[in-house]
Amino acid sequence: MADRPVAIVTGASRGIGHGIALELAGLGYDLVINRARDEKPEVVQEAEALGASCEFVPGDVADAEARQRVVDAARNRFGRCDLLVNNAGTAPKQRLDILEATEESFDWVMGINLKGPYFLTQLVARWMVEQRKEDPDRPLRIVNVGSISAYTSSPARGEYCISKAGMAMMTKLYADRLAEFNINVIEISPGIIETDMTSAVKGKYDKLIGDGLTPIRRWGRPEDVAKAVAAVAEGRLDFSTGTVINVDGGFHLRRL
Repeated sequence: MADRPVAIVTGASRGIGHGIALELAGLGYDLVINRARDEKPEVVQEAEALGASCEFVPGDVADAEARQRVVDAARNRFGRCDLLVNNAGTAPKQRLDILEATEESFDWVMGINLKGPYFLTQLVARWMVEQRKEDPDRPLRIVNVGSISAYTSSPARGEYCISKAGMAMMTKLYADRLAEFNINVIEISPGIIETDMTSAVKGKYDKLIGDGLTPIRRWGRPEDVAKAVAAVAEGRLDFSTGTVINVDGGFHLRRL
């Protein structure tokens, strides 16, 4: 078994996942890096430059075989998993009013955003329970990257909102179930973060943020989310299982 802690990070090739992977590498974690596409992402070399050993595992988390490959890679390469970060996610390919939305889009978004992390967490949680029996004291943690869309209505991307609302309950369920094994489960809830996913609506949100949509009047950045994950990874929230960390510039205040 590797001496350094190991983290699995899904959707780690760009945006928030890229920031999380590099933050964890800087904290001394080795990494299993997942993305849907087969091409090895630049983040692997970047993390290795920070001293991390990395295993790249391509595959869509919506696919059961891909999820198993991710876990098998962590077992075979490192023999341990100290932290799972469920970050992989997608917006609908096309924003459609809820009265026009398709089942195909619903199934696609839910598969990646909810079914995938739900069952990947099941696989990793079972393994973590095994690890706990072998090592009663080693910290074991799970982080789910949710969204303010879990409670904020966007009728033109209803499937995304529902997927993130489901992840919020998933966090509570796993936090409750795994507490007896001292395995912490925490949700990070990003707000408006400057990534490829939000680039198409940059003008809209530039204006909303400038007009005071968020008390802190700037876009969030991937490193803002990564720092919150780092707080979990460093053990700063080990008595806070099931909690939600808002990384949203204060959007959750819902001020008048």
